[in-house]
Amino acid sequence: MSEFMRPIPFKDLIEWSLKEYNNEGSIFGIKKEKFYINKKGTKLKTVFGDEISSAVGPAAGPQSQLAQNILVSYLTGARFIELKTVQKLDGEDIQKAVAKPCINSEDECYNCEWSTELTVKEAFNEYIKAYFAIIAIAKELDISDKKDFAYNMSVGYDLEGIKSEKVDTYIESLKNAENTDIFKECKSYLLDNISKFEKFNEKDLESIDPIVCDSITLSTLHGCPAEEIEKIASYLIEEKHMSTFIKCNPTMLGYDYARKTLDDMGFDYISFTDYHFKNDLQYEDAVVMIERLLKLAKEKDLAFGVKLTNTFPVDTKRGELPSEEMYMSGRSLLPLTLSMAAMLSEKFDGKLPMSYSGGADARNIKDIFEALGQPITVATTILKPGGYLRFNQLAEETEDLLQDELRDVDVEKIVKLRDDTIASWENNKLYREKVHSRKTDSVLPLTDCYKAPCKDGGCPIEQQIPEYLKLVAEGNFDKAIEVIANDNTAPTILGKLCAHYCQEHCTRVDYEKSLQIRNMKLIAAENAQEAYLEKIEKSEIKSDKKVLVIGAGPGGIAVASYLRRNGIKVDVREKLSKAYGIVSHIIPEFRISDKDIDKDYQIAVKQGVNFIFDSEVTESYEELKKDYDYIIAATGAWEKGRSPVKEGSENILDALDFLWDVRMKGSANVGKKVAVVGAGDVAMDCTRTAARLDGVEEVALVYRRTEAYMPATQEEVNDVKEEGHKIYELVAPYAYDGKVLKCDKMQLGEFDDSGRRSIHTTGEKLELEFDTVIGATGARVDTTAFKENKINLDDWGNVKTTDTYETNIDNVYVIGDCRAGASTIVKAMGEAKAVCLDILDKENLPNDFVRYEEKEDKENIFSKRGKLTPALDDKSEGLRCLKCDQICEICTEVCPNRANVAINVEGFDNLNQIIHLDGMCNECGNCAFYCPHSGRPYKDKLTVFWTREDFEDSTNTGFLKLGENDYLVRLENGKVIESKDLEKDLSKKVLKLVRTIEKDYNYYIKPTEAINA
Repeated sequence: MSEFMRPIPFKDLIEWSLKEYNNEGSIFGIKKEKFYINKKGTKLKTVFGDEISSAVGPAAGPQSQLAQNILVSYLTGARFIELKTVQKLDGEDIQKAVAKPCINSEDECYNCEWSTELTVKEAFNEYIKAYFAIIAIAKELDISDKKDFAYNMSVGYDLEGIKSEKVDTYIESLKNAENTDIFKECKSYLLDNISKFEKFNEKDLESIDPIVCDSITLSTLHGCPAEEIEKIASYLIEEKHMSTFIKCNPTMLGYDYARKTLDDMGFDYISFTDYHFKNDLQYEDAVVMIERLLKLAKEKDLAFGVKLTNTFPVDTKRGELPSEEMYMSGRSLLPLTLSMAAMLSEKFDGKLPMSYSGGADARNIKDIFEALGQPITVATTILKPGGYLRFNQLAEETEDLLQDELRDVDVEKIVKLRDDTIASWENNKLYREKVHSRKTDSVLPLTDCYKAPCKDGGCPIEQQIPEYLKLVAEGNFDKAIEVIANDNTAPTILGKLCAHYCQEHCTRVDYEKSLQIRNMKLIAAENAQEAYLEKIEKSEIKSDKKVLVIGAGPGGIAVASYLRRNGIKVDVREKLSKAYGIVSHIIPEFRISDKDIDKDYQIAVKQGVNFIFDSEVTESYEELKKDYDYIIAATGAWEKGRSPVKEGSENILDALDFLWDVRMKGSANVGKKVAVVGAGDVAMDCTRTAARLDGVEEVALVYRRTEAYMPATQEEVNDVKEEGHKIYELVAPYAYDGKVLKCDKMQLGEFDDSGRRSIHTTGEKLELEFDTVIGATGARVDTTAFKENKINLDDWGNVKTTDTYETNIDNVYVIGDCRAGASTIVKAMGEAKAVCLDILDKENLPNDFVRYEEKEDKENIFSKRGKLTPALDDKSEGLRCLKCDQICEICTEVCPNRANVAINVEGFDNLNQIIHLDGMCNECGNCAFYCPHSGRPYKDKLTVFWTREDFEDSTNTGFLKLGENDYLVRLENGKVIESKDLEKDLSKKVLKLVRTIEKDYNYYIKPTEAINA
């Protein structure tokens, strides 16, 4: 595909909008139910003198680039439109200078460049087209009968460029567009086609004000001297007679403040030096400059203020984007921008007008607006799932606060908001549970690509998560536990202890907080599992084959349960005296009780699994195969971990020994002061367990990296912190003599390929006094039995298996922790499920893993899109589910240019199919980060091309319509053909897509002549 955007002619923009609205009830994919109307009639008077009907809009960035972007922003609730920055460098020159992809908004956002990639003239044309389109469509659709929005232009980056003919013409033309070609074209088209409208009329057309925008925001490059900034601002005020704001860079806060703030909030991995802090505008210089500019603007009867803030320059260290330096925005910019606002508000006693942009979203926008009282613009939040639809909530949140009289900044409120924001756990990086990408390994298909990543790639046992969330929310616990137990042999155990990979992949992570899926499973189990147990009957034997499972841990019981309920006789031999291994013998009872464990054990018992306890397997697999057709080893990882120190062994306990003693014997002698070395879930268990022992006065966790890199789930870390236990970060023990733990102080180094930072000693030493040290650095696997039975191991000492976990010995399988080291309960169960399916397949037996089907109303699903909703503590949490298993379409939401679209096509699993419009895409790459598959929608979906040049510059499967029955096509295999008979040349699925586009969405097929006009 081509990264060059092809602006849509005004005629097509209007006709596309009207036709789509009449056919689909939407405009550029935004459904009419999501069109924003301020029904309360409140207005905001901006410092520039505009009256607007909402306080929000797109920041000068990707959402204010093309006419359709601006139109969609308006329809969803934006009323203050910051036009994308123009500069002397434009068009192909800037396109060549910007590396692609140029946006990564996976969490906080990074970009390479947010200036317009069009020529200055093209940008101007886009803004005028959008201006006319908004006014006409707003009147036609009863959104507003008069102009209720405002533009704010943005220019950069130096005085010479701003004075250049093309930028000067741009400024003057926006100040009065009446004599420009595009203004005349738009007006003429509407006049000639007024009959296409029912409510927008000729009088409305004539009343359109040619003064499109008379306010301006100055964006300067980092390092621009104070004198240059003041010179430009003075020029804009005195010579251009425009109300002027200047963007202030967060570097004004000083390096130490910015570094400490981000470090304290978990963003310590964001890399930057003090370079820009030293070379950018300094606070002291800014203050005197602002004072002079305020005075100058007042003399000219104009407004002056600051735009907070510009984006923040940081170094590319983890391969975020293909550039050495990039610009940060979003939630990590929030504390810095609020700090700027508080600092300047205090200095100017609330008299300095401020337009805000920096990490605003639905959770904080009301507080920000209450404090500042001027428009708030956003970019990052609307680059995330929900996209432009998020403007609805942003506008609604601030509706009641709109005032038609100017007011000062509330200094007390903005200072408090800064302090509360920095202190709030919800704003900490780690609040999102160390989540990174929601992508999974599946290939992005050309059609039917919708998927729920929580279950399809996120959950090792592929639980039907959206289905049971809905059932729990409805209070239908009996059906919910039935759906859960279909895939999950331990509902209560996993309801309390699951590593919940599903939550890491939940789309809600990109809204506010992932669904608390594990909690909903537990609610179902607590309300319905006992009744479910009563209904279980011993399964009928359907095969003469016999299976031996060695080990009655979670994996062993799972495979036994799966097989037995599907008709195969299973014996489970366990050397311990009771079931569930690590869960029942190691994990502390305050986390899960024997009673809870027994609930799950009884499922397998009632299904007919035969358990033989106190029965260690000493026979060879060859001997065992005389009585059993299949052998499955699931013996866990019980070997002691490596010593946490290189020197000394006195009073060092292994984590498993310690936890065993407490759970099985009721106590352990550890003295008064205990250190736990490690940072996994087992280390957290050791810390909390030791603290509960009689006589223990202090427990500390010792870890060589920082909290952000702890392998434990964040909630386990939070439990340790909430209980008040000391955590020593960046401390690496090397010796212990029974009393003193000697440690090296460490520092974080560069990022490695895994995304973790390396560590290096600082050369400093630390000595800590402890009575006992518990080593929780990872249990190991006893591979003796595997070696004796000639099971192949890899170079790491792990068992080599097939994808279905079969070893080099036919019908001998290895699953769980004993296969590749200590892992999680649910992963062991996932391997158990795979083994069960493999054995059933070998025996030609059907499996009973059924899909529970209950479709939710599409309109109800769409009503949740774009709305941030706090996590709930009760069963109704499931109502937050976005039902990605029915409708995904995330790539359509996160595309700022609307280049990914969903169309209804009969004959597919899902009516909504995704296609890509090449002419509207600039390869920003944002959709690739959010697609739950491994692919990239802008590269992998069927593409509609508008020009031969773009087609030839692409590798995408897609087509260019050359004439009535003449097409240039790139097939799925990459072959390019010119076709006059699509029925013969295309696959059935591609043919359906193309014919549907031609029949129902022909406005997507742009004639070359129109593009070049």
